[in-house]
Amino acid sequence: MSDVSMVLRGRVAAKLGDNVDTDVIYPGRYLNITDREKTAEHLFELAYPEIRAEIRPGDFLVGGKNFGCGSSREQATAAVKFIGVGAVIAVSFARIFFRNSINLGLPVVVSPAAPAEIEAGDELEIDLASGSIRNLTRRTAIAAAPLDPRAVELLEAGGLIPYLKKKYAA
Repeated sequence: MSDVSMVLRGRVAAKLGDNVDTDVIYPGRYLNITDREKTAEHLFELAYPEIRAEIRPGDFLVGGKNFGCGSSREQATAAVKFIGVGAVIAVSFARIFFRNSINLGLPVVVSPAAPAEIEAGDELEIDLASGSIRNLTRRTAIAAAPLDPRAVELLEAGGLIPYLKKKYAA
């Protein structure tokens, strides 16, 4: 196992509350779309359609408890990733959303303090390996859980499939 580190820098595009479920993230009526990159067109369509216009490549989303709860649909994670979100920071994640995110190459950061310490528009720097968030706008440090080094390796590769392609091509 190599010594991995992954530092992200971006702006907070939106701050959401607790229990943002997969139906809110990606409505079930679009499950027939098979092109994962097209899922971004329907991100937050029913509850927060204005968020799509706010997201620029590399931006972050901040959520409360239980982000990504509900069904296990991978399309919810794909919609977040393919609109260009650089990471999702939340107090906690539904387990399947967390795993889908790592597998698709979308960084997810657990930080119970984040919602109280971060506002939309803040510039952040996140070190996934050490579990630290620096709010560059407010000049504060925010504790976060470090990601397992294996998860960081998957994220650096772009997700599980690119990781396996690279590993087995060697």
